[in-house]
Amino acid sequence: MALSFPVSKPISFHVRCSSPLDSSLSSSPFKALKLPLFWPWQKVKLGPLSVSPMGFGTWAWGNQLLWGYDESMDTQLQQTFNFAVQNGINLFDTADSYGTGKLNGQSEKLLGKFIRQFQGKKQVQNDIVIATKFAAYPWRLTPGQFVNACQSSLDRMQIEQIGIGQLHWSTANYAPLQEKALWDGLVAMYEKGLVRAVGVSNYGPKQLLKIHDYLQSRGVPLSSAQVQFSLLSMGSDQMEIKDICDSLGIRLIAYSPLGLGMLTGKYGPSDLPKGPRGLLFGQILPGLRPLLDSLRDIAQRRRKTIPQVAINWCICKGTIPIPGVKSLKQAEENVGALGWQLSADEVVELENAALESPRKMIQNVFQTR
Repeated sequence: MALSFPVSKPISFHVRCSSPLDSSLSSSPFKALKLPLFWPWQKVKLGPLSVSPMGFGTWAWGNQLLWGYDESMDTQLQQTFNFAVQNGINLFDTADSYGTGKLNGQSEKLLGKFIRQFQGKKQVQNDIVIATKFAAYPWRLTPGQFVNACQSSLDRMQIEQIGIGQLHWSTANYAPLQEKALWDGLVAMYEKGLVRAVGVSNYGPKQLLKIHDYLQSRGVPLSSAQVQFSLLSMGSDQMEIKDICDSLGIRLIAYSPLGLGMLTGKYGPSDLPKGPRGLLFGQILPGLRPLLDSLRDIAQRRRKTIPQVAINWCICKGTIPIPGVKSLKQAEENVGALGWQLSADEVVELENAALESPRKMIQNVFQTR
C-alpha cells in the first residue's frame, strides 16, 4: 500500500500557503488553477518510506465519547480525506482501538474505504502511507496473537500491506513479560512483509533505547517513535526522546500538536468544549495567556492562523506532526502550516512563552520512562 520513492532535494523557492487570514490571492487570475497549498513532491524520510512533512490523525473517526463521532459524518470525512490526498498529504495515522464500543476499528475501516473510493490518480493512491497502532491488550500475550492483530487491521482496511506497524504502548510498567512477546510480534509482522516499517508509540527514553537495541539485534530497524509533542508538551522527557530519535535515525511523529485543541485559539476559560476535554481545558487554559498571545502575534505578522503557527513549530523541531482532522475546514487550515517556516527567533519566542505558562499538557498515562 505504501510505495517508497526517493526523497526530493530541497527547493529554493516557497509558495505562501493560503489561510483564512490571507486573501491576497482572491483577485489573482491564477486562482482558477487550483494550485496545491504546498509543493506535493516535498517529502521527508521515514525509514524506507517517503511521506509528507505532516500527516493527519484519525482518532476522531469513530470516537463518540471524546470527539462526538456519528456515522452521518462519514461523507464529510471522505471529503476531508480526498482534499488531503489531493494536496500532497500521504501519511494517515490510525489504530486498531480507534472507535468506541461497537464502532471499534471504525477509523481503520473508514480509511480503507476512502482509499478504495479515491477517484484521483492511481499513483497518488498508491503513495498513501497508513501508520496504524496495535493495542497492547492483556489478551495479546504471544507474538502470534500480535501478528493476528496486524492481519485483522489489514482485513479491516482491505489492503495488502501496512506502511508503519506500531506498538501502541509499552507494558513494561505493569506486564514486563508481555512486552518481549509484543516486540517479537513486531519482528514477525515485519519479516512476513505485513508492514513496510515498524514503530512505537508512547515510549519514554529508557524503553525507547531498549526496544531500538532489541529490534536492531533482530535485524529490524525502528523507523518511528510517536509521542505527544507540542508547545504544551516539551518537557524533559519529550526533549530527551527527540534527542534519542535524532541520534539513532528514528523519525519522531508528534501527536496532539495542537494540545487537543488548546493551541487553536478557539477556546477560553469561559468558552470550553463539551465533554471530558472541557474538564482538562478548564485546568490548563487559564495559564496559557503568554503562549496564546505569542502564537497570535506571530500568526498576525505571518498572515497565518494560530494552529498553523503551532503546527509549524513542530515541523521546525524536526518532527512529523499529525493533527487530527474531522472536517474539510480543519484540513484546509492545517495544510496551511506547510510551505513556509518559522524563523529561529520565532521558535525561541514561542518556547519562552510556553515556559511562562504555568500549566502543561498532562502526559499520556501509557508513556513509560
